[in-house]
Amino acid sequence: MAAIPSIIISLFVVLFAITIHEAAHGLAAYKMGDPTAYSMGRVTLNPIAHIDPFGTIVLPVLMVIMGAPPFGWAKPVPVNPYNLKNPRRDNLIISAAGPLSNLTVALLAFILIQILKAANPNMLYGDYTSLLSGLFMILYYFVLINVILAVFNMIPIPPLDGSGVLMGFLTPEAAQKYERIQPYGFFIVLLLLMTGIISRILGFIMGIINIFIF
Repeated sequence: MAAIPSIIISLFVVLFAITIHEAAHGLAAYKMGDPTAYSMGRVTLNPIAHIDPFGTIVLPVLMVIMGAPPFGWAKPVPVNPYNLKNPRRDNLIISAAGPLSNLTVALLAFILIQILKAANPNMLYGDYTSLLSGLFMILYYFVLINVILAVFNMIPIPPLDGSGVLMGFLTPEAAQKYERIQPYGFFIVLLLLMTGIISRILGFIMGIINIFIF
């Protein structure tokens, strides 16, 4: 089981990552001409507006306790395609906005980690008594969790963002056929979670991140 400080930091960062992810979706939709999410108060960094009981609370807690890479999801941001000028292109942009926001946060945290390492090469990860080491650990989780959330959401299975991005590149005929799996998408994602396939993918991503950071 992960150490208590790591669990607390992980859950805090998961909540932040999910919040900025959903706010980015809502902001992109607003910029593309759809005010639905904005009018519902979803273009906000207040996490309460985005919390999904299972995806935002239960799942991240279980993943962290089991020692698996922590991730989750929030309530989907509502989008009215009839408000979009170019639905296929705009939906692609809206779908990509969430993962891109997470990757941006991860990149900023990674840059700060390199600055800390350059300033203090002997800094120890996991040393909770040291201010710099504690900051390093927090930034590490910002990189890890935001990258994991971006990768997970880019899996091209509805309702994940990857399906919206893929739809933007498909021909209208192919997109129409692809939409047929939408009613089963959530169950496919659950199956991938239960079989450990997603955990293995995210574990591989975690290994790559550790190579670059440590």
